[in-house]
Amino acid sequence: MTKTILLAGATGKTGRLLAQDLVDQGHSVTALVRDSSDTSVLPEAVTLKQADLTDLPPDTCKGADVVIFAAGSGGSTGPEMTEKVDREGASRLIDLARDAKVERFVMLSSIGADQSDPSGDLAHYLKAKHDADAHLKASGLTYAILRPVALTDGGRSGNIRLGDDVDTAAEASRADVAYVLAEAVTGKYDGRALNMQSA
Repeated sequence: MTKTILLAGATGKTGRLLAQDLVDQGHSVTALVRDSSDTSVLPEAVTLKQADLTDLPPDTCKGADVVIFAAGSGGSTGPEMTEKVDREGASRLIDLARDAKVERFVMLSSIGADQSDPSGDLAHYLKAKHDADAHLKASGLTYAILRPVALTDGGRSGNIRLGDDVDTAAEASRADVAYVLAEAVTGKYDGRALNMQSA
């Protein structure tokens, strides 16, 4: 069934693959983009909606059946931007999706985001992801959360592992991640938070 989808993070490496998958499946896709985003990487069929995750207007999710958060502050930004995008931006988008009564919210999270008190170099990032995931679970929205392991730029493997037996030291291709996120739009993973790898 065709859905109207609002996609945050559409111009990122994973987001652009996801946008193409969704268009190929016949969905109507609106990309949430900043003024500075390179929208040339998106399929022609994608509609653009200008907004910044750090300052989302109240009507951001109006008209959307499904909202997907596939954005991220990026590995080169500091804790402040991680806070603004991965925690506060995601949480704000969740609240606006709930207010707009969307059918489903799909979250691209990260392996390790199930920990409430993570440690190591990525602790701040994982804590922000954990808090955003928790906010989604408590929102009352129908949701799916995907937590892939380390991402690569490889193509579709056709061999994806989901769930508790995922090797946290493995890798996941962005193409496989996009494929699973597109599947989540249909309701296949509703109410679940799934670890993921390319097997």
